[in-house]
Amino acid sequence: MTDAASPTHADAVPAPARTDALPARASAPGTDAVAVRVARAGELGDLQSIELAAGELFRAIGMVDVAEHPPPEIEVLDSHRRAGHAWVAVGPDDRPIGFALVKLVDGAAHLEQISVHPDHGRQGIGRRLIDHVDRWAAAQGMPAITLTTCRGVAWNAPYYARLGFRELSTAELTPGLVEIRDKETAMGLDPAERVVMRREIETPDVTG
Repeated sequence: MTDAASPTHADAVPAPARTDALPARASAPGTDAVAVRVARAGELGDLQSIELAAGELFRAIGMVDVAEHPPPEIEVLDSHRRAGHAWVAVGPDDRPIGFALVKLVDGAAHLEQISVHPDHGRQGIGRRLIDHVDRWAAAQGMPAITLTTCRGVAWNAPYYARLGFRELSTAELTPGLVEIRDKETAMGLDPAERVVMRREIETPDVTG
């Protein structure tokens, strides 16, 4: 999802569900064979297919509206790409199997969307993408990564907590995060089931 108003916002990391959105691959690469790089213009349709496939996991838990939400439009994906805020995880064949989109919110790197194709779920690829964003944000001098996600879905808030994200209290929300939360509520998402999270970026100590 590309906008804070989109219900799969940062919510679809492992997705062992629909497998027909992209052509089948003979085997899934190990994590060591996966690379992360910037997205290319000709790959944006693949990102839509990955998003659709990853979103199907929500159908199995009754979140049909999320599963049926359309992927970001090509123009939206391309705006992230042209800004340098779109990355893909690729296997040995250099084809995208996952992606991450970021926008800047109040000086932090806000993780707009991270999705991994179900053929390649549960292999640490989501973590690889997040760590890549972390290194990019550190190089930009940003203090943290933020995201919004579902509180009670196992592969959402609990997953991010294991990766070092913590829930922000209402008092800790910056104006941009409040705006994102309010847009989600206006879309019909239950604010009680949504959570805003943040992970501080550790910068190396170069003072010696």
